[in-house]
Amino acid sequence: MVCRMFRLVAEVDKTRRDLLGTRLRAANTAASAELRALRGTPGEREMPLQVWALDQQDGLAGGLAGYTWGTWLHVSTLWVDERHRGAGLGGALLAEAERIAGTERGCQAARLETWDFQAPAFYQKQGYEVVCVIPDYPPGITEYTLTKRLV
Repeated sequence: MVCRMFRLVAEVDKTRRDLLGTRLRAANTAASAELRALRGTPGEREMPLQVWALDQQDGLAGGLAGYTWGTWLHVSTLWVDERHRGAGLGGALLAEAERIAGTERGCQAARLETWDFQAPAFYQKQGYEVVCVIPDYPPGITEYTLTKRLV
C-alpha cells in the first residue's frame, strides 16, 4: 500500500536533507520539554571546540576536534603524532577541551567514540566510562562509546 502512495528516491539532496533536519528538530522540540528549554540558549547550537598542540616549529604534534551542544562536549577526533605519544599530550589536549567546555560553555558531561585498537583504555584512565559497545562496527572492529561527568 505504501509503495503505491509514495515514490521512494535514494539520492543525495542537500535541500531535502536540510528540510528533514528542520522538521525533525521541530518535532523533537514539540515532544520534549528538555529540548524546548534549550531553545534560545547558548547550548542550543553546536559550537566547534578545537585544541591544538604545536611543536617548536608550529608543526602539528596533536589535536582535538569536537563540539559542544546541550551541555555536552562531544569529542569527534583526538590524535597525537606517534613521536609524542606516551608523554601526556593526549591527556593534556583532552583536559583542556574539558576545561573549556565546563568552565566557558557550561558543559556538564563529555562523550566520544573510539575503536578497540585505538584508545579505550586511555580514555578510561582519563575518567571516562564505557556506556556502549558495538561489536563488528565495522566488521572485525569493536566500537566503544564513553562518557564522563565534568562537574
